[in-house]
Amino acid sequence: MPQSTPHTTSSKSQPLRKHGNLGKPSKPASKPKRAWQRMLSGRRLDLLDPTPLDIEIEDIAHGLSRLARWNGQTKGEWAWSVAQHALLVEALFAYANPGVASKWRRAALLHDAAEYVIGDMITPFKTALGVSLMDIEDDILQKVHIRFGLPAKLPAKINQEIRKADKTAAYLEAIHLAGFSETDARLIIAKPAPAFKAFPSQLVPHPPNQAKADFLAKFQGFHGKTTK
Repeated sequence: MPQSTPHTTSSKSQPLRKHGNLGKPSKPASKPKRAWQRMLSGRRLDLLDPTPLDIEIEDIAHGLSRLARWNGQTKGEWAWSVAQHALLVEALFAYANPGVASKWRRAALLHDAAEYVIGDMITPFKTALGVSLMDIEDDILQKVHIRFGLPAKLPAKINQEIRKADKTAAYLEAIHLAGFSETDARLIIAKPAPAFKAFPSQLVPHPPNQAKADFLAKFQGFHGKTTK
C-alpha cells in the first residue's frame, strides 16, 4: 500500500501564532544608550566594559567617602562611610598578617573600590539581585587592581584573609554603630577573634572630606604617590 506524502507548507505561507512574542522575529539585543559614569576628574567609566585607564584613585576616594555603610543606619553625626570601612579592613588585615607585603595591604584598602560607581548595598539585598550584579562588581574591581599594580585576581590566601578582615569589620560596625546586639552580630555576621576588640576606638564616623583625605593618605603611603 503506497504511503501518502505528508503535505508541507513553506515558512512564508505559515501564519504567525498570536501568543505573546511567539512567531515574532527576534530583535538583536541593543546596547544601553549610556552605561558610563562621569567622574569629577573628567574620566568616563563604562560600567559594563571598564578600562583601567579610566580609573583614578581620587575618584574612588571621593565616591567612597560620600557613600554610607548600613544604608546610613548608624550612630553619630556623620554616616560611617565605605572609605572608613576600607581603612578599618586594611588595619584589621595588617593586624592579622604582620609583615605582609604593602601591595596586599593596598588590595585590602581597595576591596570595596567598585562601590564608588555601583554603590553600597547590604549583602542580603545584593544576593537577591543575582549573579549579574556581582559579576559587574567583580569586573570593575579587577580593573581597579590592574590600574594600581595588583593582579586582577588576588591569590586565594590573600583574598581569604581580606574577607576575614571584612567580616570582622562588619561585626564591629554592627555592634558599635548599627545597633546590633553581640549575639545577633555573631549569629548573622561573624565571630571575630578576641584580639580584635582593641579596634572599636577607630569606629568614629568622620565628615566626608576627612574620610577622603585619610583614605588617600593611606593609599599614597603604599603607592608612593597618586597614580595618574
